[in-house]
Amino acid sequence: RTALAKLAANGFILRKQGDGTYVNEHVHKTSAHFGNLWDLAELISGNGYTPFIRFLSMERRPATEKEALILALEERDELICLRRLFYADEQAVILADNAIPFTLLHEPIENIDGKLHIRDIFDQYFHQKISFVLTDIRSTLMEADTQEFLSGETGRAILQLQTIFYEKNNMPLALGVNIFDDSFLHLSLAQAWN
Repeated sequence: RTALAKLAANGFILRKQGDGTYVNEHVHKTSAHFGNLWDLAELISGNGYTPFIRFLSMERRPATEKEALILALEERDELICLRRLFYADEQAVILADNAIPFTLLHEPIENIDGKLHIRDIFDQYFHQKISFVLTDIRSTLMEADTQEFLSGETGRAILQLQTIFYEKNNMPLALGVNIFDDSFLHLSLAQAWN
């Protein structure tokens, strides 16, 4: 009963007095909902495509002022920066950059497999669990360095999803900047209202 009450409170199921309990079809039609908006692979799956991650690059560099502020670091503390390209079937749809404090790394940097899901990267190489993520969605313009990976003309409107990953004690784990091709994927959200 408790589990069904939670599902109903979050809008996943509908309970009709004297009639029964039903799966909310509207929720299944959304590309992202509740806890998995930041999960880019699930976002692609939610659009009906098979996700694939291409690992582009990894670098170790000092944090910028903005990154240090967001990640509670000293400016110039070192980061590990991963650049990955997400595909929906054969189409490149999301260019993802993640900056992670180097001090969190527990394995040799050369062992990091950038094709893994972000939660698996944190689990295997940083020994951290992601508890929640804050996502800021903004429109931006396609720049030349993005156009190299995503289709479309420079200067066209495109979405930017900035994500901050946190562990259970509210310590920031990573900053992600994801350029999202909304001409190919759609982003729809489901929210429960009490």
